[in-house]
Amino acid sequence: MKKKYLTIYEDLVEKIQANVWPASSMLPSENELADEYKSSRETIRKALDLLSNNGYIQKIRGKGSVVIDLNKFSFPVSGIVSFKELDRSLNLSSKTIVEELDYVHEGEEIADLLQIGEEKVWQVSRVREIAEERIILDKDYFSERYVPKLPREVCEDSIYRYIEQELGLTISFAQKEIIVEEPSPEDKKLLDLEGFSNIVVIKSQVYLEDTSLFQYSESRHRPDKFRFVDFARRVKI
Repeated sequence: MKKKYLTIYEDLVEKIQANVWPASSMLPSENELADEYKSSRETIRKALDLLSNNGYIQKIRGKGSVVIDLNKFSFPVSGIVSFKELDRSLNLSSKTIVEELDYVHEGEEIADLLQIGEEKVWQVSRVREIAEERIILDKDYFSERYVPKLPREVCEDSIYRYIEQELGLTISFAQKEIIVEEPSPEDKKLLDLEGFSNIVVIKSQVYLEDTSLFQYSESRHRPDKFRFVDFARRVKI
């Protein structure tokens, strides 16, 4: 005989898929669900844990369970894709807000990440807003040896397009690291993170075709809106 929490889980999944509770809406409380299914709160909690583990809901401390958008945006991890290109391919109808555009001050560690000495480094911090929610913070650092400090209007559009079409440079490959960490004070200030205790960070060192390292970036994502995808081929060694 099927355990009761599995029966409740399956019924909740059907209702979520049928849009009884749309994305970003709250499920009924544990007490309300326990009354509805004539079950204990412990059984309801097991069903909710399974929903959370399988990506249907996000538990928010002190508030309850919010339904996750099942149509997450696929973010290609292995490729080098600008946000503008991703915006066009997925029809995101996004907005880019430039929060900071300036030179990096002496003593900061970015010079080490860009493996440079005395050259100037400039930075731009951009918030990506999708469906009126601020869900990505992109922090990009460029060596002025390769890319001069760009005007705000270019940063609001596409830096990569400018680099390739106006500067005539070829962006070739990147080394990436993906980590999950607690949001920084800056993340909390600039992004809509209420109820979220983690953020997904993609750190990249990006190279030109002559292997020159010209960019270091941190792309900081709210975890509920993206799934990070890759393609892998087995190689015999």
